[in-house]
Amino acid sequence: MENRDDRIEDSTIHERETPSDPQVEVKGLQILQKTEKKKGDEEEEEEELSVERIFEHKKVPSWQEQLTLRAFVVALFLSVLFSFIVMKLNLTTGIIPSLNVSAGLLGFFFVKTWTKFLEKTGWLKQPFTRQENTVIQTCVVAASGISFSGGFGSYLFGMSETVAKEAASYNDAQNVKNPQISWMIGFLFVVSFIGLFSVVPLRKIMIIDFKLTYPSGTATAHLINSFHTPEGAKLARKQVKTLGKFFTFSFLWGFFQWFFTAANGCGFENFPTFGLQAYANEFYFDFSATYVGVGMICPHIINVSVLLGGIISWGIMWPLIGAKNGVWYSSSLSSSSLSGLQGYRVFISIAMILGDGLYNFAKVLSRTLISLSREIRTRRKNAVLPVGDHNSPAGSILSFDDERRTELFLKDQIPLWFALGGYVTIAIISIITVPFFFPSLKWYFILVIYIIAPVLAFCNAYGCGLTDWSLASTYGKLAIFSIGAWAGGSHGGVLAGLAACGVMMNIVSTASDLSQDFKTGYLTLASPRSMFVSQVIGTAMGCVISPCVFWVFYKAFTDMGQPGTAYPAPYALVYRSMAMLGIEGFSALPSHCLQLCYGFFFASILINGIRDSVGKKWAKYIPLPMAMAIPFYIGSYFAIDMCVGSLILFVWQKLNRAKADAFGPAVASGLICGDGIWTLPSSVLALAKVTPPICMKFLSSSDNARVDAFLGS
Repeated sequence: MENRDDRIEDSTIHERETPSDPQVEVKGLQILQKTEKKKGDEEEEEEELSVERIFEHKKVPSWQEQLTLRAFVVALFLSVLFSFIVMKLNLTTGIIPSLNVSAGLLGFFFVKTWTKFLEKTGWLKQPFTRQENTVIQTCVVAASGISFSGGFGSYLFGMSETVAKEAASYNDAQNVKNPQISWMIGFLFVVSFIGLFSVVPLRKIMIIDFKLTYPSGTATAHLINSFHTPEGAKLARKQVKTLGKFFTFSFLWGFFQWFFTAANGCGFENFPTFGLQAYANEFYFDFSATYVGVGMICPHIINVSVLLGGIISWGIMWPLIGAKNGVWYSSSLSSSSLSGLQGYRVFISIAMILGDGLYNFAKVLSRTLISLSREIRTRRKNAVLPVGDHNSPAGSILSFDDERRTELFLKDQIPLWFALGGYVTIAIISIITVPFFFPSLKWYFILVIYIIAPVLAFCNAYGCGLTDWSLASTYGKLAIFSIGAWAGGSHGGVLAGLAACGVMMNIVSTASDLSQDFKTGYLTLASPRSMFVSQVIGTAMGCVISPCVFWVFYKAFTDMGQPGTAYPAPYALVYRSMAMLGIEGFSALPSHCLQLCYGFFFASILINGIRDSVGKKWAKYIPLPMAMAIPFYIGSYFAIDMCVGSLILFVWQKLNRAKADAFGPAVASGLICGDGIWTLPSSVLALAKVTPPICMKFLSSSDNARVDAFLGS
C-alpha cells in the first residue's frame, strides 16, 4: 500500500520493487463472509463470497458527501504525523515502509470515535462510511508521499551547500542552492499536481477495460472494507489498541535514550554491541525502535539482503580497499572526499542501484508493452475499443460485485477537457516559474520533460498495475543524466539535473499513486471525483507540511547531511554524485573504481535475472541488489535492527501465524510512529539549545586506562 509501498529511497521497497501480497497484508482481516448457506452450484458459491452483498443495504453517499470536513481534519493531523516519520526515515537510511495500515487504522479509529460520541449525544448527521475512510487514506498517503517525492532526502537536499562540500567539486554558486522554505513550497506547488491530470483520461482503460490488479490498491480496499463490518471493526479496535501500546512504549524509549546523547557518538544508538572493532566498521545494534518496526513490515528477504550487503561492503571490501590507502588513492585526502575511500562507497552503490533500476525498468516496460498489445489485439477481435463506452469485453458476464462497482465508477465522470486543460495550464505555469527557482533549468528543458512525461506516466501507472512496482526514481535518474549532460557543468548542469529529477519524479510518482487510489475507490465504491479531490487536497497539504517538517529538521540539527551524524541523508550525496557523473563521465571515479563499478553493475543485473528465472519458490532465497546497495554507503547498523524485527516476526509467526498476521503490522506501526513522533519534541529541544545531561560512550580498556590516568594526575 502507499505510495503505497514499502520503499527503499531508490525504488526497491518507497517504490514497490518488492510487490506486496494483498492476501498477506489483510490476512485476519478478510471479511468476504457468506450470505447464504453453502450450495452445490459453483455460481451460487461465488455469489456467496460477494463483498458488495454485505454492503448492499447501505446507501452509497454522493461524491460530495464523501468529502467531509471531519475527514480532512483527521487527514491533516495524520499527515503531519506521517510526514515526520517519513522525513526521519528519508534523512537516516532512506528505507520507508508502507504506512497505509497505520493510516487506515488511525483514520478509522479517530472518525469512528468521533461519530460514536456524536451518536450518543444525538448530534450525528452523517454516519462514517468506507467511502469516507477511503478519502482519509488517500489524502494522508498523498500528503506524506510528498515527503518522499519532494526529494528532501535525495535530489532537493542534494542541491545544498552541505552536500556540495562533501562532493568536493561543482560546488560553485550556479550548482548550489540552499534550502529555503519559501522556494521549496513554491517549487512543489508548481510540479506536484500535473501528474494527477496525466492519467485521469485513462482511468476507465486501466481499471475497467484492462482490469489491472494494482495489488497495493486492492489490499488497501480489502482493509477498508473489512473495517466497516462488525467483525472487522472489532479487530480494527484491537489493532488500534495494540498500536497505541507500542506507540507509547516507542515514544518513551526515545525520550529515555535522549538523556544519554549529550554529544556525537554518545548514547544507546552508538552501543558497540559486537565489540569496538565491529563498531568501527558500522556493525552494531543501535536500539532503534523505528528500524525494528521497519524490519517487521519489510519482507524477510529485504532484511537479509541489507545485512548481506553490509557484510560484503563494511566487513570485506572497505577494509581491503582501505589497506590500499596511499596506493589507489592519496592518503592525504579527507575521509569524506569522493576521490578516496568515500568515492568507492558512493559510486559502487550507485552502480548497483543503476544496474537494478535498469533491469527492472526494462522488465516492467517490456511487460507493459506486451500486455498492452495483447489487450488491444483481444479487443480488436471482439470489436470493442478500450476507449469505448462498453463496460467489458463482448460476451463476458459481470459478477454482482463487478457490475455494481463498474456502474458507480462510471457514474461520476471527470471530463476529458478538464484533465487536458489542467495538464496544459499547469505545464505552462511550471515552464514559466520553475526557471526562476533554478535558472540553469531552462524553459525548453521543462517543455521536453512535459511532452514525454504523459507517456512515461502511463507506462509507470500501467506497469504499477501489473507488478505493483513504481519506477519513479528510475525515471528521475534518467532526467538527472540527460538534462545534466545537456546543460553542462559550466552552466549549472548539476543543479539542472537535480531539479529535472524533481520535475520528472513528481509527475510519474503521482500518476501511479492516483491509479492505485482509483483502484481502491473502485473496490470500496468511492467516487473517482472524491478520489481525485482528496488526492489534490492531500497533495496541497503535503506541499506545505513536508517543507515545514524538513525545515524543522534542517534548523534543529545543524550537522544534517554529514556522514556519521544522526541524520546523514545518504541519498542526497548519491543523487548529487549521479549528476556529477552525468556531466564528467568516468573521470570522476578514483583508481580501479570503474572496474569495480562495472562488476557490481553487471552483478546486479545477473542477480535479478537469476531471481526471475528460478521461479517464486527459489527467488525468495536470492538477495535483492537494490537492498544490498544501501549499506554500501551508510553502514550496517540499521540492518541489524531490521533483522531483529524480522526475527521477532518470524518467531511470532511460528508460534501463532494468524495473530502475527493480524497484529504484526499494528505492532510495527506503533514502534515506527512512536519513535518518529519523538523527533518533534527532540527537534524543539535542539532548537531551544537544550542539551541532554549525560554522554554515554564506550572506550577500549587501554583508552580507559589512559583516561583514568589523565583524570587522576
